[in-house]
Amino acid sequence: MTENLPFPDEDELWRALAGRDPRYNGRAYYAVRSTRIYCRLDCPSRRPRREQVIFFTTPEQAEAAGYRPCRRCRPRQAGAPPVERAAQACRLIEREGALSLRELARRLGVSPSHLQRTFKAATGVTPRQYAARLKAEQFKSEVRAGQSVSGALYEAGYGSSSRLYETASRQIGMTPAAYRKGGKDMTIHYVITDSPLGRMLTAATDRGICAVYFGDSDAPLEAALAAEYPAARLVRGGSLSMWVEALLAHLAGQQPHLDLPLDVRATAFQQRVWEELRRIPYGETRSYTQVAEAIGQPAAVRAVAHACASNPAAVVTPCHRVLRSDGSLGGYRWGLHRKQALLEQEKKTAPQNRTKGDPQGAEAAATKATE
Repeated sequence: MTENLPFPDEDELWRALAGRDPRYNGRAYYAVRSTRIYCRLDCPSRRPRREQVIFFTTPEQAEAAGYRPCRRCRPRQAGAPPVERAAQACRLIEREGALSLRELARRLGVSPSHLQRTFKAATGVTPRQYAARLKAEQFKSEVRAGQSVSGALYEAGYGSSSRLYETASRQIGMTPAAYRKGGKDMTIHYVITDSPLGRMLTAATDRGICAVYFGDSDAPLEAALAAEYPAARLVRGGSLSMWVEALLAHLAGQQPHLDLPLDVRATAFQQRVWEELRRIPYGETRSYTQVAEAIGQPAAVRAVAHACASNPAAVVTPCHRVLRSDGSLGGYRWGLHRKQALLEQEKKTAPQNRTKGDPQGAEAAATKATE
């Protein structure tokens, strides 16, 4: 068992294998003689007997010796796995809570600055923000189950009520007590207007947009908003004209990039998915699988689809840009015909697809949108 050994101490490698230590990823690999398969040292498959193991320094060496890469841990990707490392960091935070950046980086065998940069690139948030959102998610789960606010805050790991209320508006979108009461004491203004996709409901708190719905008539849209915020004070009308105009311009292809403030309730996972959706360029699409991989959870394809289906702010968070792997539409909360219309409009009016030197065409489109 000494051929191609990357370290003088074979016992060190065996301990790393037994402990599934990710710090050796890209530095060492092990192969199993009986299966003729090689893996990363942190592969989650069943641990082999020591006498069956041989170590290599590169995938090429293992393959030259006649071993096949493991389909489970994909050892050829071990040299540069920023998304995977972010997923490992997420699992550590989920299991052990808000570890310091230094401790998290030490566990993963990278520098704190590298981890901070790659984690945010993969998930859209920092490790600290991810831990905070997990805590807020647990709090919300507790209160939904009937726990009192004071009991839920300690179950979720908040040291004091002041700490919870300090972060509540960022993580929950309202005070904890208001959340537990279905939005009680909140005022939500909404308007319903005509749009290229039928009737459009736009609703907002004083912090930002909390709902954008599409339908054929007003009553179902109002019922959906009331179901989302059963105890809130819903007021039809208000100063939403600027946001509505931006949405209508976007639907007409005149304003490809929407940058509107949001105030939506979300779990940590939903937030990661929705942030990734907002990164999809206008006129492009991604598959549910690609979104799952981008957030560092490649196995969570169904959960990604569910997060898309539960998106309360249509268009602002463009869940319509996510398709099945075979290119079919998949689902859409507001109807597949609307999803198809959105995709066709974006494809036609995306900056890279516009015909250069055709100002008359652009003017005609703008005129049609304002009619």
